[in-house]
Amino acid sequence: MIPCPLCGEDNIQGVDVCDQCGQPLSDMHLPDPKNAVEIGLLNDKAGSLETIPPISVVGETPVRDVLDLLVSEGIGCVFVVDDQETIIGVFSERDALLRLNTQSADLLDHPISDYMTENPASIRESTRIAFAVHQMDIGGYRHLPILGGVGSAVGVISVRDILSYLTKKLAAGSAL
Repeated sequence: MIPCPLCGEDNIQGVDVCDQCGQPLSDMHLPDPKNAVEIGLLNDKAGSLETIPPISVVGETPVRDVLDLLVSEGIGCVFVVDDQETIIGVFSERDALLRLNTQSADLLDHPISDYMTENPASIRESTRIAFAVHQMDIGGYRHLPILGGVGSAVGVISVRDILSYLTKKLAAGSAL
């Protein structure tokens, strides 16, 4: 049995996620961190990042309104939610380019649910930043919703947030 470093729950050797709290255990084999950046990535939680609040729309929202929202808010994605505010999809700049493409003028009145990416990956506030970066890298994601205790989105982590975090860690490490 291996104890979860977050909640202390005993887990069977070889499991990837703690049965009690959902904390990833796949990094338990990593060597001890050697500098401030490594320590931060392995210990700091996604909930500690300075992120923007998520913006969400319902699936019936017209493409036109979502595109206007992306531009007016200066954001890279919106989350598509159901009646219970559960995330069912994400629509990003990439979706606009790849799915709407040159036909966007003809699709402005269509519902955004026709062009969203369904069932996006997400992380919890308690997820270690290293795991979030790994998930973004493996999935090719530029945005991940951060879910709170009740499962609703409380933030969105972006590649820009990660770069800002790393810049601050590097600056703090060089000041020592």
